[in-house]
Amino acid sequence: MVRRGHGLGLRPRLTVLATALVALVSALLLWLGWLLVGGVARAVPALPVGSMVRVGDLDVPADQLSEAVGAAARSEVLRAGLIAFPLVVVAAAIVSWVLVGRVLAPLHAVTRTARRLSADSLDQRTGLSDVRGEVAELAAGFDAMLDRLQTAFDAQRRFVANASHELRTPLAVLRTEVDVTLADPAADIHELRRMGAVVREASRRADDLVAGLLMLARAEGAEHVEARPVDLADTLATGLASTRGAAGARGLRVTVQRGTAPTTGDPVLLERVTGNLLENAVRHNVTGGWIEVCTWTAPDGWAELRVASSGPEIPADRVDELFEPFRRGPRERTGGAPGSGLGLSIVRAVVSAHGGAVHGEPVPGGGLAVCVRLPPEPGTRPQAHRS
Repeated sequence: MVRRGHGLGLRPRLTVLATALVALVSALLLWLGWLLVGGVARAVPALPVGSMVRVGDLDVPADQLSEAVGAAARSEVLRAGLIAFPLVVVAAAIVSWVLVGRVLAPLHAVTRTARRLSADSLDQRTGLSDVRGEVAELAAGFDAMLDRLQTAFDAQRRFVANASHELRTPLAVLRTEVDVTLADPAADIHELRRMGAVVREASRRADDLVAGLLMLARAEGAEHVEARPVDLADTLATGLASTRGAAGARGLRVTVQRGTAPTTGDPVLLERVTGNLLENAVRHNVTGGWIEVCTWTAPDGWAELRVASSGPEIPADRVDELFEPFRRGPRERTGGAPGSGLGLSIVRAVVSAHGGAVHGEPVPGGGLAVCVRLPPEPGTRPQAHRS
């Protein structure tokens, strides 16, 4: 646990330091003045021996004139210095206190803002728009950090709310079906079978959602992924096999172009990327539509995967929403929509964990094209054209 210090604050310490420096310099100047006055007094011209000279209120012999003038001058310097010295020190302390306070005021504003922060008040800002220099950079950096924190907390709240809604939906279906069937004394075998089918589908949906959430958490929390040689062309097999039946039932025309696309990473996660893209292309397609899948090595050596499909029209400015959790097209997920709404979110998280990038764009006439780029396998030479 971090304990707050009970010593002097920064303002008193800086004030004491500045005052001490001024006092030291003033004392040094007073001492130098005292020495210089004595030296000047010794340069007084000599007078005839035996004559008397009045210095102040005293008459001194001419041969003692230099010593008398020097002593009088030094005494005057000390008298004036002893009056000016404390005044200068006090003035330095007051000025230092005021100036240090003005300099540290923005830091106090940052501290007060930080103390007011909580998970429910991340909209607090320092509001320092009239400061300059390093303090302005500190305040701007602090406000920027708060912006990022607020964005992250808002996204977390939305994710938790959506996940809770998605999990409650199949559970509500289960409870409703069971309660209705048990409350019907005339329920026969056909009613029980119907209830069993509904319960099985609701259980499958809940299982898919939990699996998707676990996969998303694994991908977003992966600081280091397994670095094994992987060819994106090889990861298509499982996804194509699992979606072949659904694609055939909807009359979808699937075109595949396998080009060598070597990269490194976790084979299971990268296989999930291709599987999610293919499932998304089948699920959100139109009857009798098409799907195009191709892999290749880009001229810069990066491995690329592109999955394009027909489907409903999507505005270009809403494509980025597709990669948010629990989104399907430009609208939020609903209880009756197929899938868990996490497919493209998992794709983005896995690709980011592998140091790659994913980009989506609408297809003219309706549909979506998603392109994944992953770093090349070490030792792979850039290609002059697509494979």
